Amino acid sequence: SLLKQQSAKLKPSKIQGGPRKKLMKLLIKVGEGCIASRAAFMLWKDNEIPTTPSVELIMQVDPDIPSGHVKVYNEEVKPAVELAFVKDEAGAVMIMSGGESSESLQEVDYSSKQAILADWLLSIESLGAKEMFEKLNTHLVYRTYILNTHKVSAADVILWARAKKDDKLAKYLLTPIESSDVFRFAKRWYKAVDSMKILQQAVGITRSSQVNSQWDDVMKLVKSQGSFDVNLPGLEYGKVVTRFPPEPSGYLHIGHAKAALLNDFFARYYGGKLVLRFDDTNPMKEKLEFEQNIIQDLVRLGIKPDVCEYASDYFDRLLIYARQFILDGLAYVDMTPVELLREQRTRKEANEYRAQSVERNLELWENEMVKATELGQKCVLRAKIDITNNNGALRDPIMYRFCIDPPHHRTGSKYKMYPSYDFSCPIIDSLEGVTHALRSAEYSDREDQYYWFADAAKVRKPVMWDFARLNFMYTVMSKRKLTWFVEQKYVEGWNDPRFPTVQGIRRRGLTIQALRAFILSQGASKNSTFMEWDKIWAVNKRVIDPIAPRFTGIDANKHVKATVQINGNPVLLEKVEVPRHKKNPDVGLKFVIRSPTIILEQEDADSVDIGEIVTMMDWGNMKVASKNADGLVLEFLPENTDYKKTKKFTWLPWLDKQEQEKVEGGYESAHHLTKLTLVKYGHLVTKAKIEEDDDIEKIRNMDSKIETPAFGDFNLKGVNKDETIQLERRGFFICDDVHDDPVHGKALVLIEIPDGKGRT
Repeated sequence: SLLKQQSAKLKPSKIQGGPRKKLMKLLIKVGEGCIASRAAFMLWKDNEIPTTPSVELIMQVDPDIPSGHVKVYNEEVKPAVELAFVKDEAGAVMIMSGGESSESLQEVDYSSKQAILADWLLSIESLGAKEMFEKLNTHLVYRTYILNTHKVSAADVILWARAKKDDKLAKYLLTPIESSDVFRFAKRWYKAVDSMKILQQAVGITRSSQVNSQWDDVMKLVKSQGSFDVNLPGLEYGKVVTRFPPEPSGYLHIGHAKAALLNDFFARYYGGKLVLRFDDTNPMKEKLEFEQNIIQDLVRLGIKPDVCEYASDYFDRLLIYARQFILDGLAYVDMTPVELLREQRTRKEANEYRAQSVERNLELWENEMVKATELGQKCVLRAKIDITNNNGALRDPIMYRFCIDPPHHRTGSKYKMYPSYDFSCPIIDSLEGVTHALRSAEYSDREDQYYWFADAAKVRKPVMWDFARLNFMYTVMSKRKLTWFVEQKYVEGWNDPRFPTVQGIRRRGLTIQALRAFILSQGASKNSTFMEWDKIWAVNKRVIDPIAPRFTGIDANKHVKATVQINGNPVLLEKVEVPRHKKNPDVGLKFVIRSPTIILEQEDADSVDIGEIVTMMDWGNMKVASKNADGLVLEFLPENTDYKKTKKFTWLPWLDKQEQEKVEGGYESAHHLTKLTLVKYGHLVTKAKIEEDDDIEKIRNMDSKIETPAFGDFNLKGVNKDETIQLERRGFFICDDVHDDPVHGKALVLIEIPDGKGRT
């Protein structure tokens, strides 16, 4: 009826063929979880229900609308007028009932259908799932659909959506129907409705609403959208399973973040699952510390895996597969010393062990390697693929090797030898049900090897997709090289602001919102390029600029005093309230102390001439009355409000103890300055593109950290750790640490956030 009322109000317009009603647009905004309204809209869009020619419906997902609710707007009026704010089920009724044409209303007993629908909605409102479907089952004994028609109605959509939101109930209703099944009629109905492809699409759109809202960030912050149209086989909604398999041997860096976000994106977009699997197959490098921090970083990135597993969960099963490889003649035991073995693989040379019989390989495997004898510990198990292949990954890669010490951080000393990632990954992927394995293009030469192991193990093969690796100029991405910096103590740790780790760039002030938007804007392309950091920092600035409160900071070693007077007399000491952000009043207010003596930057003082008019920010225009070695004398011009062509200077009050005591709150609680340490970081290395064989020691940047002591206004005493601010005319900073100074009270360490203009 809402649609009819609004349509009737529209004035007819002259169009070819005679007068007709102007097309009316209704915008329907849905919150998360609105399966019923989405399904109704999809049915309307696909012409599955009769529609009024003069009405057009538009639907958007709006994360700001409460979950399970719908808002309807008339788009013909600017600004759009809100017509209704209803629950998901009422939205579905509106779309499917109010949109019927006058012809269809004459053919059916509309009031009867509405009465039955109303009766259903009222009668099931307070029922639990079991009671609701008991009633439904009885009702459907002689009916195909709830309203006894041959087409799905709003009643079917609403009850189907209720079941869909209850995973346990939905799974039960899809189980095979037995003749003795109490709910067989409800099951038959549910399967018929649930099998409609268009309703499955509605579920997909609803469950990916979080993904859709991410695209809003991408377009708003990055201004471009990467493509995810990769045409992979098997991308069937509800059946996609991706995985993120980090090795717990370091912290996640931005490259790992891309892999995690893309796998998560595909899983969510197709209504599937994301598996987090720790590749804990090398005790030499792994630590519980790394595992815990990886989990924390995924939480920071907004990634919630559906399953968390470990490669070590499959160690026993992998041993069985390895034994079968030997029996099938696809693996052999090799006792060649490590260095010689590497040389042989490089020269594409087979050795004597490759020709060993299956019996001999099985004997060495079971009696020596599995039992970890002295002889067994000298052995490795290798896959028998093609030692002469130009692809080094296919030259008989290692399947098992020994690591006696240290013990495994999960399994202890139970195992002495461990499977390689190359061998274990394709098998575990298949056993876990992974359908699509997305990984960085640096592993593209291992794709043939991946499929060989899957074929040899006789397991289902997931679909592989290699996306472009994130490469940044002047950036160390190798985990081995990053570990070297940590071990040499050239950095503070894995969260050093110069590191490309998630914790490092976060500590330097990069927001998770900007990081997610930037990575998703790259899409799933395979084209690798080296990028400057400027772009991602520019995206970050768009996030923080509208919300970061503004403060003042002056160099503690390079400043000049100035005396402020009016009509030849010192100005009065006063404390005034000004906005913390000149363009965003929601950020709040701050106090500014205006005093007869102020300090300003040495560079600013040097740039002015006597007689010049300058603007002191948060105060007003002043004329330079005199300038000498002792500083400046400024004449305040309260009537002069022309700020267009003046130089803009920041400043701070400089009070003696007597003046400090006059400030409201007293000396101890409102000391007029805050002690600051401003930290600016540069690149860790001096070479733009780092090669694998580069000697990091020779290209290490010896001056990658600069500290500047500074004074800040007293409002900075309220800033806390990890808070982002702007020091006006200096840039954006993030509070890295807070110290209790016995003289000045709170002292802050502020890290400069690059602004995307080359100031890295």
